[in-house]
Amino acid sequence: MTILTMKNIEKHEKDTQLFSAFNLEIAEGHITAIYSSLNVRSTLLNMILGKIPVVNGEIRVKNVTIAEDKRRFLNNLGICFFEEGMYERLTVSEYLRFFNKLYEVELELEQIIHLTQLQEKKNKRIRDLTFSEMKRVQYGRLLIQAPSLFVFEEPDLNVDMETKRVFINITRKIQEIGKSILILTGNMESAVTVADCVYRLDEDGLRIIETETEEDAAEEKDTELIPAEETDNEKGPKPIQLNKIPTKVNDKIVLFDPPEIDYIESNDGQANIYIKGEAFPSSLTLTNLEDRLQHFGFFRCHRSYIVNLQKVREVITWTRNSYSLILDDKEKSQVPLSKTKMAELKDLLGLK
Repeated sequence: MTILTMKNIEKHEKDTQLFSAFNLEIAEGHITAIYSSLNVRSTLLNMILGKIPVVNGEIRVKNVTIAEDKRRFLNNLGICFFEEGMYERLTVSEYLRFFNKLYEVELELEQIIHLTQLQEKKNKRIRDLTFSEMKRVQYGRLLIQAPSLFVFEEPDLNVDMETKRVFINITRKIQEIGKSILILTGNMESAVTVADCVYRLDEDGLRIIETETEEDAAEEKDTELIPAEETDNEKGPKPIQLNKIPTKVNDKIVLFDPPEIDYIESNDGQANIYIKGEAFPSSLTLTNLEDRLQHFGFFRCHRSYIVNLQKVREVITWTRNSYSLILDDKEKSQVPLSKTKMAELKDLLGLK
């Protein structure tokens, strides 16, 4: 069953096209992420809520538009905003109990507190919580509401590791009971770690971002490169091997030594090299970069990522099939690690 339908959705601001017309459907039990800028994300949320009119298209939740039946539409929709007002004088238990009564649901309060890992904070006032703990309270409020479609805006931005783990576990729980999730984020690592399907939304419209599946990995593993036969010309002097990695900054070509690189991310065929939190576009493909950097200790940890293993500090297991690498840089950057690559990394590190 289709839970969310977005048809012919587009937005212009004065002479600027924020995003061109697109269509999207999300079926029950699916987790979909849209990667975009803050302006696009905010506009799309306001269009879903009816605050910005949809001129030529429509947005349906369980086949109902907000104009046809506002109450039914909103009852099937739950949103966790990045910035959300809360009753800060209440304790965590009082706050969640209030929403439990408001929505008249039978969900056990202790079960919600357990899922959000707030057992030790349940008698603490919300104003005294950390940002990450407040975010977990937001997750709990949405679980109590139990809509057909959960919408999360930047759900794990600036949160601690425990809260990110809680969020991933909650998304799996929501998926298990057949509900749908839409994640709106500017964090690609978060999108590919959590979602089944990831899209990019910008002035060119909505485009799917390829993420690795087990079938893709198996096909890649079974494919062997057959070396071409050596010709007489190839018996001559070997070409010069350049170890520098070229990037482009404005009109300049900047060369980096491989040890300087933290990780590389590919979006829509464009590889970006990250060094000390700054991204530098490269004209090389991810496959080209993998070939050049492999003998320097770089590892293809995901279809869209290459990481410098010398910069990896931790390997985090979020769920049985979800992993991330934490880098030893100032930003504590997180890079996704696919399930199949986890096994390969263990072999590489000599672990069982």
